[in-house]
Amino acid sequence: MRYSSTRGQDKNLLFEEAVMMGLADDGGLLVPDEFPQVKSKFHEWRALSFSELSLEIMLLFTSGRIPREEFAPLVQRSYTNFRHPKITPVKSVGKIHILELFHGPTFAFKDVALQFLGNLFECFLAKRDHPLRIIGATSGDTGSAAIHGMRGKKGVDVFMLHPKGRVSPIQELQMTTVLDSNIHNLAIEGSFDDAQAIVKALFNDQEFKHSYHLGSVNSINWARILAQIVYYFYAWFQVTRDNSEFVSFAVPTGNFGNVLAGYYARRMGLPIDKLVVGTNENDILHRFFCNGEYKQTEVKETLSPSMDIQISSNFERYLFELAGRSSEQLQSWMDDFESNGKLAFGNDLLKKAQNDFVSALVNDEEILEMVSRFNQENGYLLDPHSAVGVRAAEKN
Repeated sequence: MRYSSTRGQDKNLLFEEAVMMGLADDGGLLVPDEFPQVKSKFHEWRALSFSELSLEIMLLFTSGRIPREEFAPLVQRSYTNFRHPKITPVKSVGKIHILELFHGPTFAFKDVALQFLGNLFECFLAKRDHPLRIIGATSGDTGSAAIHGMRGKKGVDVFMLHPKGRVSPIQELQMTTVLDSNIHNLAIEGSFDDAQAIVKALFNDQEFKHSYHLGSVNSINWARILAQIVYYFYAWFQVTRDNSEFVSFAVPTGNFGNVLAGYYARRMGLPIDKLVVGTNENDILHRFFCNGEYKQTEVKETLSPSMDIQISSNFERYLFELAGRSSEQLQSWMDDFESNGKLAFGNDLLKKAQNDFVSALVNDEEILEMVSRFNQENGYLLDPHSAVGVRAAEKN
């Protein structure tokens, strides 16, 4: 398995190179050159634990450079801090199944990938003579999950910026009470956008990036998406008995990485019917899947703040597929978007996108109604983001 940038300049990269690079030098995102077909493995995989299934799926993407006997304990270690033996269990509630992704150390779904990524970085850095310096900005959950995934890892230093007084007290404590010597929390005066601007400026300085060996842990890193592909397979095995049975997934969506992992799982042969993109009032993705317009607007503050995102960083990976994997077409689209703040797609491409995804907008009033009604009917209390996913499922 080799990896290439969506924008075409970085090509033929090994798995280790893709993970350590994070963002491609040409500004694109790294994607696998192909998706292995795995339907013939379903009977064998159905009986596996989450860690065992992770190993089998991840080995398909590692370029054959990590021996199974070395990779297996790394994967196993990644999930020892989860509170549920199934790691990502499915709970049947009423007429739907809920994939619970909150059993990790920080209660964020990002723990599933970041606990793995910390161990992966440590493995790769053991063979290198320089450290990796993780630079990130967070409004809360990414920072705490990344810090808990990277704490104590040899060869990794983390510098996490957060806006002073603008993260939740719990998430601030999750970050700032980690005293490992490789973790550095930086509270800045200003907003999350100000913190993110600092990080982007550092990564855009190619000489600085390479001289100081900067790395990324946000969802532009391919390993984050790879780890998330696993739980679509694991959830499907939990709710089906027949290997040809189709299941739909509704996913609360901000940066598009989570639902993109489901799309990739389907590309590998997993029988997924609908992939429902649930958005809050920051609905750039919903508008795209409804009318083909991808237009930037002002960010609205909502009850589901982790989805209060204007530009979905992983959407470029899907646009690359929509362009027929043409880097030239993708680059043209991204140039237009960066210049004009919008893209408009014709009916043919819109129909293709609508075959891949459906979408639903869920506003704050609907979130409150969904949380209340679901708890009254089922005795199960949804967080606001999960409420977006459940309501999006109802609408589709």
